[in-house]
Amino acid sequence: MIDRSHRELTVTEQTGLLDVSRSAVYYRPVSATEEEAEIKRRILALYLAHPYYGSRRITAVMCRKGYPINRKRVQRLMRELGIQGICPGPNLSRRNIKQGIFPYLLQGMEAGRPDEVWAIDITYIRLRQGFVYLAAIIDLYSRYIIAWDISTTLEVGFILETVMHALALTKPEIFNSDQGSQFTSPQYVELLKSAGVRISMDGKNRALDNVFIERFWRSAKWECVYLSELESPRDVRQGIAKYIRFYNWERPHQSLGYQMPAEVYHATPIVAA
Repeated sequence: MIDRSHRELTVTEQTGLLDVSRSAVYYRPVSATEEEAEIKRRILALYLAHPYYGSRRITAVMCRKGYPINRKRVQRLMRELGIQGICPGPNLSRRNIKQGIFPYLLQGMEAGRPDEVWAIDITYIRLRQGFVYLAAIIDLYSRYIIAWDISTTLEVGFILETVMHALALTKPEIFNSDQGSQFTSPQYVELLKSAGVRISMDGKNRALDNVFIERFWRSAKWECVYLSELESPRDVRQGIAKYIRFYNWERPHQSLGYQMPAEVYHATPIVAA
């Protein structure tokens, strides 16, 4: 409605009559500069090469590479690009101080046969909206995944179902976990005791006590989760099921002399197709 070439009314007078600000009339959207586009390309390249870099580290690297930029701007550009650094999720090992803690039985011990020692743990998998939680049980001798399950909550029920599924197949002599509230719950403890299984728990602040399952998490995330489009719990279940079949039956394991976990666990060579 503003006529910039009006012969009698100036633009200021017209904006006053229309009760609009002059800045709204004079404003012209500023297109992204080539410099900003280049910075975005650099940030995206850094992220794709190192998806665990957050805004702080990207800012530091960009400055070292000759692109002086502050963290606030990096955060804005990362939001526009729809990316964020991979970072630890919720604390999954928060202990329940009301429940008893069992001693760590694996100090100086090395599993010498299948089903001698199992370990269980929980990790998280980030989705576009929220998280899902993955629980898995691993045989420490063969690195074979005995059972697993996913859940959208950390309720103890899905842990019990995972353990019951594993115990329906066979049982270990020792079952190791961290001191998380799911593993100190009366239901979990009673389930293992009734099966005649000795319970072992990692020492507080001793994540390396459960190193074998931690290595499996790393492999599953880098070889499956981070390379896949997992947007829903159903996607995660299908993707993890496929990966665990591959991990157990097809993936040579260096510490096993490049045998597959399944052939060590079942003591049966797997013939390559």
